[in-house]
Amino acid sequence: MESVEEFLAYAIKLEEEAALRFGELADAMATGGNVEVSQLFRRLGEYSRLHLSDARARAGFRTLPNMDGKDYKWPDVESPERAAIWAADPLIGREQALELALVAESAGLAYYQSVLDATTDPDIRAMATEFVEEETEHVAELKKWIALQSAASVSPHH
Repeated sequence: MESVEEFLAYAIKLEEEAALRFGELADAMATGGNVEVSQLFRRLGEYSRLHLSDARARAGFRTLPNMDGKDYKWPDVESPERAAIWAADPLIGREQALELALVAESAGLAYYQSVLDATTDPDIRAMATEFVEEETEHVAELKKWIALQSAASVSPHH
């Protein structure tokens, strides 16, 4: 990561894709009649959009590198959050959807953490720290939902 501009270009791409994927998961959950989880994914999509607008606002006065899909160097082939979510089955169950979302958010977190660990640039470090903190909250929220979900599925139904 050479510059704040490059960091922002990556952040914008990652958050755009996360917002899109969470929207798709929310739609899949709503179609399946799973309103609660659908709302959770809408909220996560909203967080990604807030992150995105924050990154875009910071990029506003900067000239970002003009990158297309093949210019991004991700740890895997695709951006972290997209790789986890793109295979979601439209009839996916709650637990599976929550697990997918957790994998996606954890991958996003790991990506921002790797940038933070590798950079010596104080500006990149400051931005990456904020993104790490926000992704950490998303991961914690999903873990809480998964714990509630598994508690609900093992409790006796009357």
